[in-house]
Amino acid sequence: MKYFKRIRDLFMDNRAATAIEYGLIAALIAMAIVAAVQSVGAKVAASFEATSHALEQ
Repeated sequence: MKYFKRIRDLFMDNRAATAIEYGLIAALIAMAIVAAVQSVGAKVAASFEATSHALEQ
């Protein structure tokens, strides 16, 4: 009987769902940060390269 009660309690517990939701939100934010850093990094690299070529001439 205790076994079935524990299983029922596990399915009725909302804390796990909330933790999963927070985990998904954190993963989405991390993906956005990575995409932004890659985009900005490429632009900064191009800017430094243009400056380097301008100084060489």
